[in-house]
Amino acid sequence: MTTVDNAIMSEAGERYARALFDLAEEAGVQEAVETDVDALGAVLSESADLRDALNSPLYGAAEKAAVLSALAEKLDAQDLTKKFIAVTAGNGRAGDIKDMLRAFKVLAARKRGATSAEVTTADELTATQLKELTAALKTALGQDVDIRTDVRPDILGGLIVKVGSRMFDSSLRTKLEGLRNTMKEA
Repeated sequence: MTTVDNAIMSEAGERYARALFDLAEEAGVQEAVETDVDALGAVLSESADLRDALNSPLYGAAEKAAVLSALAEKLDAQDLTKKFIAVTAGNGRAGDIKDMLRAFKVLAARKRGATSAEVTTADELTATQLKELTAALKTALGQDVDIRTDVRPDILGGLIVKVGSRMFDSSLRTKLEGLRNTMKEA
């Protein structure tokens, strides 16, 4: 995928997220919709098969909409969230829903005066580790931080933290690649 493709998808994701955020705020259900967004995001993060199906051209928009609607129903999502999912899938954007959810979380964090951080780890963080990381980021950034975690065993260890356009990568995989490159140059 090219940078232009990523920019277009990111722009579309932000537009959809902004629409959902504005409608949720207008209806007074912003916190409930954010809870739905967290739940949907967790399911998408955990299920590679679901992500693959949503991005696959083998399934039509109607099939993707049915799967997402059933998921929203199972999660007991707000009516607004269910409508959002139906419109998103109906417009052929089911594959972009993860980006939309991420963009919604950023908008919600800004509204609360917090910043949003994406943390990738090889293993799931414990509650204590998450609390300590949140405190450390709050101290470093000087403001409250909303953390969204993602588990990717392929980084082997350490963590990757993204806050806005800044990224701190202390993953074992990156360190090993750096060592490999250094050895090739020697």
